[in-house]
Amino acid sequence: MSTEELKLAIFREVDSLDGSKLKELYGILKNFVNSQNNEEEWDNLLEAEKEGIEAALQQLNDGEAIYHSSVISQAREKYENK
Repeated sequence: MSTEELKLAIFREVDSLDGSKLKELYGILKNFVNSQNNEEEWDNLLEAEKEGIEAALQQLNDGEAIYHSSVISQAREKYENK
């Protein structure tokens, strides 16, 4: 398959997607394109930054995540306007 044929096939597939699938594909595509720079960015981080990221990932893997909605709910309860 030539480059032009591949582009056309991809376009046709994308063109047939509904809105939610199109948004999902866009996110996947952006992640793919941006991942090419991730290794260089990782290498430029300070050691303390790398350790913090690795610790956060370990917490997620251990099921210790705190969801955004939970944090927002707690903050609203604590700082409710009276």
